[in-house]
Amino acid sequence: MELIPDDVVVLIPARLASTRLPGKPLADINGLPMIVQVALRAREANVGRVIVAVDDKAVFETVSNAGFEVVMTGQNHQSGSDRIYEALSVVDPDRKVKTIINVQGDLPTIEPQAIAAALKPLSDPAVDIGTLAVEITDEAEKTLPQVVKIVGSPLSPSRLKALYFTRTTAPYGQGPLYHHIGLYAYRREALERFVSLSPSVLEKREALEQLRALEAGMRIDVEVIETVPLGVDTPADLEKARDILSSKKV
Repeated sequence: MELIPDDVVVLIPARLASTRLPGKPLADINGLPMIVQVALRAREANVGRVIVAVDDKAVFETVSNAGFEVVMTGQNHQSGSDRIYEALSVVDPDRKVKTIINVQGDLPTIEPQAIAAALKPLSDPAVDIGTLAVEITDEAEKTLPQVVKIVGSPLSPSRLKALYFTRTTAPYGQGPLYHHIGLYAYRREALERFVSLSPSVLEKREALEQLRALEAGMRIDVEVIETVPLGVDTPADLEKARDILSSKKV
């Protein structure tokens, strides 16, 4: 059996409250709650210890009964980053963990390889945070504000140095546009610094948390992957996720 690194942890924040899809983490997807499906994808990535950070007793018990490590966190966190930082402090008080991958709890169709890919930018010691992107091929997506774009300087065919994140169509002119996938690999020191910072001007203007890191001078590099994972926010998304995983016989 292949050993997994003991200095890497995959943390999955799960918040029960959801306006558009009440009880989202517990929504059934092919016989399993969504949060368990996400945890399974994380386990399949085989990159580190998998821990779910929750804010509700029912979700806690569901995850625990499925055989995954779970931590109860506060209900008033402003972001998933704050929730995973609290969980990290609980599960690793001795600071043995050096790298944290934050996988959103509403990505049941995420490819395990994508989770692993977020670590690749951290092979460069100058990088604080790794994240993911997919080249946009649908013309309509280029102008949708809900599709966050990365403005980045190419480092290789599969790597960008992030210069900005925006909901508008950018950069201008000919060339590819990239859809940002909100999955992050943090060095521990980077996560600690990030959660200590106040929300920044551009972060509040664009409603994009990652801009806080860029405004503070932190470096984010981006690994380009092939497929955008489905984020489940609505009942229609939930049906799509069921269809996708059913076709994969997961």
